[in-house]
Amino acid sequence: MLIGMGIVFTFLAMLVVVINGMASVVQRFFPETPVLSQNGEDPRIIAAISAAIHEYRKKHHKH
Repeated sequence: MLIGMGIVFTFLAMLVVVINGMASVVQRFFPETPVLSQNGEDPRIIAAISAAIHEYRKKHHKH
């Protein structure tokens, strides 16, 4: 039973590492570009949202 639980734990830990690695690669090579719509949105709101996203990513991005 302990061996089986150890195998499952190891598999899940490796899965987390691989998913985080893939997320880093995708974010590095395919960064999201801001999508600006011409549907009459207030440019100040778009700028505020973009700035908030940029700050969040800057604080939570690990190198």
